[in-house]
Amino acid sequence: MDIVIRQAERGEFETIGEITAQAYLQDGLLDFGESDAYLGELRDVAKRAAAADVLVAVQQGRVVGGVTFVPSGGPMADIAGPGEAEIRMLAVAHAARGRGVGEALVRTCLDRARATEGCVRVVLSSQRTMRSAHRIYERLGFTRTPERDWNPIPHLDDLTLLTYELTL
Repeated sequence: MDIVIRQAERGEFETIGEITAQAYLQDGLLDFGESDAYLGELRDVAKRAAAADVLVAVQQGRVVGGVTFVPSGGPMADIAGPGEAEIRMLAVAHAARGRGVGEALVRTCLDRARATEGCVRVVLSSQRTMRSAHRIYERLGFTRTPERDWNPIPHLDDLTLLTYELTL
């Protein structure tokens, strides 16, 4: 099936926010489930779109996934420095998994990074349990950068995020 990756439209923000939230909830990625404060961030696509590029994957006319692309260490960046773009909040609806949607989203981010003047590297953070995403990143040439691993909530010792990079 053909996958179209494009900029998210305002009318799709709620859908992509819910796909992202449900992906994190159903995969057990939020320590506090429905009461996790990060859930609101995952659903707030308008906020992300105001500070970064939110891309959607569309199959057969339906939004089935999304990703946030932060060019050149913009305000949505967690770890990107000068000359680096960052990929955040990659999510694919459960019903659309295993069809290449996640990989297509990441490839589009890489294409955007290559087209960004001065961008030499793409970086991202990932939870330890996101093994399917890790396989995509590694297949596309990303390498682990343990020296950049970090904890977004320092008072929770077990929430260290793994980091990856790809030099363009």
